[in-house]
Amino acid sequence: MSSEDSNWDKEIEEIHQRRALAKGHGGEKAVEEHHAKGRLTLRERIDCLIDAGSFRESGMGAGGAEKDEHGNLTGFTPSNFIIGFAKVNERSIIVGGEDFTIRGGSPTVAGLRKSVYTEQLACKYKLPLVRLHEGGGGSVVGAAGKAGSAGPVGSSVAEPPRFKSVAEAMAMVPIASAAMGPVAGLPAARLVASHFVTMSRSTSQIMIAGPAVVKRALGFDLTKEELGGADVHAANGVVDAVASDEAEALEQIRKFLSYMPQNVWELAPTVNTGDPADRSEERLKNIIPRDRRKSFDMRTLIGHVVDKDSFFEMGRKFGPGQITGLARMDGQSVGILSNDGRFYAGAMTSEGAQKVRRFIEICDTFHLPMISLIDEPGFMIGPEAEKGGAIRYGTAAVNAAATYSAPWASILVRKNYGVAAAAHYGPDAYILAWPSAEMGPLPLEGGVAVAFGREIAAAPDPDARRKELEDELASRLSPFPRAESYAFHELIDPRETRPMLCNWIKLIRPLLPQLLGPRHFGIRP
Repeated sequence: MSSEDSNWDKEIEEIHQRRALAKGHGGEKAVEEHHAKGRLTLRERIDCLIDAGSFRESGMGAGGAEKDEHGNLTGFTPSNFIIGFAKVNERSIIVGGEDFTIRGGSPTVAGLRKSVYTEQLACKYKLPLVRLHEGGGGSVVGAAGKAGSAGPVGSSVAEPPRFKSVAEAMAMVPIASAAMGPVAGLPAARLVASHFVTMSRSTSQIMIAGPAVVKRALGFDLTKEELGGADVHAANGVVDAVASDEAEALEQIRKFLSYMPQNVWELAPTVNTGDPADRSEERLKNIIPRDRRKSFDMRTLIGHVVDKDSFFEMGRKFGPGQITGLARMDGQSVGILSNDGRFYAGAMTSEGAQKVRRFIEICDTFHLPMISLIDEPGFMIGPEAEKGGAIRYGTAAVNAAATYSAPWASILVRKNYGVAAAAHYGPDAYILAWPSAEMGPLPLEGGVAVAFGREIAAAPDPDARRKELEDELASRLSPFPRAESYAFHELIDPRETRPMLCNWIKLIRPLLPQLLGPRHFGIRP
């Protein structure tokens, strides 16, 4: 056999040529134009997200080659979706995203196959998935193949549904996604199929269809920002957070992943935060005003209870009367559920209930202990609440709490009224109460209006009589009689909250391995 018969140098050289060309994205001009818009390339984003040097790409040779008449490589256009393995904080992940410098991220054949394969990889290797989205869905150009083509049109009936692996991945591994530029169509649908979604305010929009399609179909002449900017999607719950720029969005994803296990068969890592478990926070003593009509800052309260600087809020602008987020207690990842009394007194609206249900299900999926700091006046009332279906969404949130599988602790900080209060208690919850706690079937003010309506109306000064009755009944709301009847596990000095919760964490930590595996939820209202 001659040396030429066993010489593969040309082919090997071409492999490396293709790889080098693939790293050039859509070419120098396309990259320059992309940078001019203030946006990073996908490879630059991946490098900013992951541990340095940890990216191991899959499908580097996917794309389209150009060759001369002698078969020599003259150019190579890579597929416009990049996927691979990497590490974040020394933990393995799958990362993928659209390359906007090639066809504006609208999928090529290989790009679409790689995008679909992303969730399949995550399911196969049981690794967290990060998607960095920027691009649109399919194009009408070539949608039915080239004219005169005898090629197949549409997917084979034997192919599994495209979203099957998306749904399976959400039940197996943590998924965090970011909108880094304009995202529409299929990428937008996959973006929201995540446990944590963020978007870069300075560079991204999220749309079902872009302004040109909307104008043509419906007559609305809107910019991308008006149609699907950060303010729109922070308020409607499509995203859990808004970052000022791409770098902050990537840091938010890194932080979210730090609270999560690798998959549902593993536990979240325990982190040494350096915050003493027995820390007794003096500022909690009088954080609740004695005047029941005055609000307080629940996020400040949360910050005094959890490990310092560990609270990671999700969905602040959506359903703002409810607070949801991740934190650490004695280094243990936990879910935090609470109320912001500065919005509708913390009442549960339909939007707030949807946020609570989704958050409870995320934490339940990954076996995180839940801590609820309760200041719940009940479901929001009135015509807007009825139009929004607050009772249906609220009951779904209540049922999500009622079937929670991981340990749950509830702290009655202030109000605890109505059916909505049940969304703050898991089965067999560990229940503590502060001296400021009050509870009942109806908030005091509403209860007085119902029970003493005629008396108030007949009084010479109805407002004064209403206040007299409210003040009289408020004096009877003391939690001490309930403590005497063992209605909760302990009535505590607010300063004892953190030490007692950390002790609870130590007690339940050995029980967590028994919970491992997928969760299955039944139908909810």
